[in-house]
Amino acid sequence: MQITQIMRRLILPALILIPVLSGCGGANTGETAGDPEPASRIETVTTDSFAMDYFQFGHGPKTLVILPGLSVQSVMGSAEAVAAAYQPLTDDYTIYLFDRRKELPPSYSVYEMAQDTAEAFRVLGLEQVDLFGVSQGGMIAAEIAIRYPELVHKLVLGSTAARIGEAEFQTVEKWIALARAADAQGLYLAFGEALYPEEVFEQSRELLADAARSVTDEDLRRFVILAEGMRGFDVTEDLGAIACPVMVIGSMDDRVVGPEASFQIAWQLKGRPDAVLFMYGGYGHAAYDTAPDYKDRLLQFFAPGSAD
Repeated sequence: MQITQIMRRLILPALILIPVLSGCGGANTGETAGDPEPASRIETVTTDSFAMDYFQFGHGPKTLVILPGLSVQSVMGSAEAVAAAYQPLTDDYTIYLFDRRKELPPSYSVYEMAQDTAEAFRVLGLEQVDLFGVSQGGMIAAEIAIRYPELVHKLVLGSTAARIGEAEFQTVEKWIALARAADAQGLYLAFGEALYPEEVFEQSRELLADAARSVTDEDLRRFVILAEGMRGFDVTEDLGAIACPVMVIGSMDDRVVGPEASFQIAWQLKGRPDAVLFMYGGYGHAAYDTAPDYKDRLLQFFAPGSAD
């Protein structure tokens, strides 16, 4: 594991699934000379009841949708870094990454997040997509696969859980308390400590503190609503309704949802030849960010004929 690369990733003000390159900042909405393809553009899909930002990149014939985890600030600001990090998949896929809806109601459950995201898929004409969700995004992805099977061709659930009880919610509750206290620096440090291996976290304290300086009161308000939306989430008994192939990727040293969360999902899918479990060790909850072969595993599962 290259510590300097991971420290750069931690500058990104969000819990996301991509290894962010150095120099990331606000999204570039134009074309840059020398880029392999046009810069990613932030778009907005508008339905009858809400608007949701997303960005699209790649030129492959198949469709991959990425649903990121809970974030303090929107991942839309790192569209360029995401597109660069997922360049190896762009020959096979046109890739979409969705944010949560723009105007949040006072309470907003994961179930409602999934319903809105599925509606955004439909408005954009997306169906039978390969769907990859991590952490809270994995909860949303699982609910979409359960309730709207026509939308999902294959599913990868990374560092996520089928159930968030009071015990599992304790870490998130600490984050919520920090956000309500407007302690952005404390929130970032708590994130880093929970997500990343101890060595990475200890070497990244200053970078995390610097990243927290751009957090606004509105960012913290949205964070609390989205985090509270996980309280009581439970699709454990519904996982058997998932009709598509599923890969569960977890980590033995996950300090957010614990390794048991991945094992529980796999147990509910036991006996299915199209269900796969892989567990990392040493990469923490953010294995989707820190494990160097993570994108290779995605490609091997989603498009085995294209993988080396």
